[in-house]
Amino acid sequence: MSGSKKFTGAGLIGTAEGLLLLPFLPEGGAALAVVLAASILISVWLCGRAERSFGGHDSPQIVLDEVVGFWAAVAFLPRTGAVLAAGFILFRVLDAWKLPPYRSLEKLPGGWGVVADDVGAGICANLLIRAWLWAL
Repeated sequence: MSGSKKFTGAGLIGTAEGLLLLPFLPEGGAALAVVLAASILISVWLCGRAERSFGGHDSPQIVLDEVVGFWAAVAFLPRTGAVLAAGFILFRVLDAWKLPPYRSLEKLPGGWGVVADDVGAGICANLLIRAWLWAL
Protein backbone atom coordinates (compact mmCIF):
# COMPACT_ATOMS: atom_id res chain seq x y z
CA MET A 1 0.00 0.00 0.00
CA SER A 2 1.09 3.51 -0.52
CA GLY A 3 2.56 5.54 2.30
CA SER A 4 1.56 4.56 5.80
CA LYS A 5 -2.00 3.50 5.03
CA LYS A 6 -3.21 0.53 7.02
CA PHE A 7 -5.12 -2.36 5.51
CA THR A 8 -8.79 -1.83 6.32
CA GLY A 9 -10.40 -4.18 3.82
CA ALA A 10 -12.31 -1.26 2.31
CA GLY A 11 -10.63 -1.69 -1.08
CA LEU A 12 -11.55 -5.35 -1.13
CA ILE A 13 -15.16 -4.51 -0.26
CA GLY A 14 -15.34 -1.78 -2.92
CA THR A 15 -13.93 -4.13 -5.54
CA ALA A 16 -16.44 -6.82 -4.56
CA GLU A 17 -19.21 -4.23 -4.93
CA GLY A 18 -17.89 -3.45 -8.41
CA LEU A 19 -18.04 -7.13 -9.29
CA LEU A 20 -21.59 -7.46 -7.95
CA LEU A 21 -22.77 -4.38 -9.88
CA LEU A 22 -21.04 -5.38 -13.14
CA PRO A 23 -24.10 -7.21 -14.58
CA PHE A 24 -25.94 -3.87 -14.62
CA LEU A 25 -23.38 -2.36 -17.03
CA PRO A 26 -23.57 -2.76 -20.79
CA GLU A 27 -21.14 -5.43 -21.99
CA GLY A 28 -19.34 -3.35 -24.57
CA GLY A 29 -19.43 -0.82 -27.35
CA ALA A 30 -20.35 2.81 -27.12
CA ALA A 31 -22.93 2.16 -24.40
CA LEU A 32 -20.25 0.82 -22.03
CA ALA A 33 -17.91 3.69 -22.91
CA VAL A 34 -20.59 6.26 -22.05
CA VAL A 35 -21.63 4.51 -18.82
CA LEU A 36 -18.01 4.05 -17.71
CA ALA A 37 -17.06 7.67 -18.47
CA ALA A 38 -20.19 8.97 -16.71
CA SER A 39 -19.56 6.67 -13.73
CA ILE A 40 -16.00 7.95 -13.40
CA LEU A 41 -17.08 11.60 -13.58
CA ILE A 42 -19.91 11.08 -11.08
CA SER A 43 -17.50 9.19 -8.82
CA VAL A 44 -15.03 12.09 -8.92
CA TRP A 45 -17.78 14.46 -7.83
CA LEU A 46 -19.17 12.14 -5.12
CA CYS A 47 -15.74 11.15 -3.80
CA GLY A 48 -14.72 14.80 -3.62
CA ARG A 49 -17.81 15.57 -1.54
CA ALA A 50 -17.23 12.51 0.65
CA GLU A 51 -13.59 13.46 1.14
CA ARG A 52 -14.59 16.90 2.40
CA SER A 53 -17.22 15.34 4.65
CA PHE A 54 -14.79 12.81 6.17
CA GLY A 55 -12.06 15.43 6.47
CA GLY A 56 -9.17 13.50 4.95
CA HIS A 57 -7.75 12.58 1.56
CA ASP A 58 -8.94 9.23 0.18
CA SER A 59 -10.60 8.06 3.38
CA PRO A 60 -11.03 4.28 3.66
CA GLN A 61 -14.73 4.98 4.09
CA ILE A 62 -14.83 5.90 0.39
CA VAL A 63 -15.03 2.79 -1.80
CA LEU A 64 -16.70 4.13 -4.95
CA ASP A 65 -13.24 4.65 -6.44
CA GLU A 66 -12.61 0.89 -6.19
CA VAL A 67 -15.92 0.17 -7.90
CA VAL A 68 -15.09 2.23 -10.99
CA GLY A 69 -11.45 1.11 -10.87
CA PHE A 70 -12.57 -2.51 -11.09
CA TRP A 71 -14.93 -1.64 -13.93
CA ALA A 72 -11.97 -0.14 -15.80
CA ALA A 73 -10.01 -3.34 -15.14
CA VAL A 74 -12.58 -5.51 -16.93
CA ALA A 75 -14.01 -3.02 -19.43
CA PHE A 76 -14.38 -4.29 -23.00
CA LEU A 77 -13.14 -7.76 -22.01
CA PRO A 78 -15.06 -11.03 -22.12
CA ARG A 79 -17.05 -11.51 -18.92
CA THR A 80 -15.80 -15.00 -18.22
CA GLY A 81 -15.00 -16.34 -14.78
CA ALA A 82 -11.27 -16.39 -15.56
CA VAL A 83 -11.22 -12.80 -16.83
CA LEU A 84 -13.27 -11.50 -13.89
CA ALA A 85 -11.07 -13.35 -11.39
CA ALA A 86 -7.92 -12.05 -13.07
CA GLY A 87 -9.39 -8.54 -13.13
CA PHE A 88 -10.30 -8.71 -9.46
CA ILE A 89 -6.89 -9.99 -8.34
CA LEU A 90 -4.79 -7.81 -10.64
CA PHE A 91 -6.78 -4.70 -9.78
CA ARG A 92 -6.44 -5.30 -6.03
CA VAL A 93 -2.68 -5.94 -6.33
CA LEU A 94 -2.04 -2.97 -8.62
CA ASP A 95 -4.24 -0.67 -6.54
CA ALA A 96 -2.35 -1.65 -3.39
CA TRP A 97 1.11 -1.33 -5.00
CA LYS A 98 0.45 2.12 -6.52
CA LEU A 99 3.00 1.80 -9.32
CA PRO A 100 4.70 4.92 -10.73
CA PRO A 101 2.61 5.25 -13.87
CA TYR A 102 -0.48 6.10 -11.83
CA ARG A 103 0.84 6.68 -8.28
CA SER A 104 1.15 10.41 -8.93
CA LEU A 105 -2.54 10.61 -9.87
CA GLU A 106 -3.56 10.30 -6.21
CA LYS A 107 -1.96 13.73 -5.67
CA LEU A 108 -4.59 15.37 -7.86
CA PRO A 109 -6.97 17.62 -5.93
CA GLY A 110 -10.27 16.46 -4.45
CA GLY A 111 -12.22 13.64 -6.00
CA TRP A 112 -9.83 13.46 -8.95
CA GLY A 113 -7.07 12.26 -6.63
CA VAL A 114 -9.37 9.74 -4.99
CA VAL A 115 -10.59 8.20 -8.26
CA ALA A 116 -7.81 8.65 -10.84
CA ASP A 117 -5.25 6.33 -9.24
CA ASP A 118 -7.83 3.55 -9.01
CA VAL A 119 -8.84 4.01 -12.64
CA GLY A 120 -5.12 3.98 -13.51
CA ALA A 121 -4.68 0.68 -11.65
CA GLY A 122 -7.74 -0.63 -13.47
CA ILE A 123 -6.35 0.36 -16.86
CA CYS A 124 -3.03 -1.34 -16.06
CA ALA A 125 -4.90 -4.50 -14.99
CA ASN A 126 -6.97 -4.35 -18.18
CA LEU A 127 -3.84 -4.13 -20.35
CA LEU A 128 -2.24 -7.07 -18.52
CA ILE A 129 -5.36 -9.18 -19.03
CA ARG A 130 -5.40 -8.26 -22.73
CA ALA A 131 -1.77 -9.35 -23.04
CA TRP A 132 -2.61 -12.62 -21.27
CA LEU A 133 -5.60 -13.24 -23.57
CA TRP A 134 -3.52 -12.40 -26.63
CA ALA A 135 -0.79 -14.83 -25.50
CA LEU A 136 -3.37 -17.61 -25.20
